[in-house]
Amino acid sequence: MPDTETVLSAFADGVLRLTLNRPDKLNAFNEEMHLALRAELERAHQDPSVRAVLLTGAGRGFCAGQDLGDRDPRQSDGPPDLGRTIELFYNPLIRLIRGLEKPVVCAVNGAAAGAGANIAFACDITLAARSARFIQAFARIGLVPDSGGTWSLPRLLGEARAKALALTAEPLDAETAANWGLIWKAVDDAVLLDETAALAARLAAGPTKGLGLTKRAIQMAATNSLEEQLELERDLQREAGRSADYAEGVAAFLEKRKPGFTGR
Repeated sequence: MPDTETVLSAFADGVLRLTLNRPDKLNAFNEEMHLALRAELERAHQDPSVRAVLLTGAGRGFCAGQDLGDRDPRQSDGPPDLGRTIELFYNPLIRLIRGLEKPVVCAVNGAAAGAGANIAFACDITLAARSARFIQAFARIGLVPDSGGTWSLPRLLGEARAKALALTAEPLDAETAANWGLIWKAVDDAVLLDETAALAARLAAGPTKGLGLTKRAIQMAATNSLEEQLELERDLQREAGRSADYAEGVAAFLEKRKPGFTGR
């Protein structure tokens, strides 16, 4: 699929690299960028050659959330229906990321504000430059955290920290975000993309079927009881045990060689 103006797409060695590309707007979302990113994530769902996704932003920031110029009440006859925006664009985006049974790695370069922060938290493994900042900017304009923010923040941080971040809109530095468990880790700015690309490549060369089932199991643990989770693990392990990657992994272990996983 060719690049679009608002999302740059590159594919190599099983990794679909997607770069939000409105650097003059700190990669804030407009409808065109939403649709372009959706098309690429749908490709990741459908194309078996895509075995991992890497998401990042162009320029000096990851994503500033919604482009408020597109939702300015002064430019319309009445108040905008922001619920419609969420229903049509942000909710489907989060569902595509969470529902993709392949690893989604995120490289946060610079500011991740509003929906931009919560999209980063929805990815499977998120690394951030030490200069990055996460901001629940909704409180600054009288809105409610969206893009799964009210779901992910209390689960990852607990109610007290989640409320404080959401109600104050204070920036959270990358080191603290990592220490609190919001992201995987903070790295030096100069090595962010190289380290994230290497991680994505490693995951893309791995047992994609098993990794996808693991992602599903961990996500379902948030709402399952222990009994339900034990039964889920049984069912998913049964499915994983029938995969070609499991057979290859065992053979490689017994033969003392590097496995050649195919993602099936």
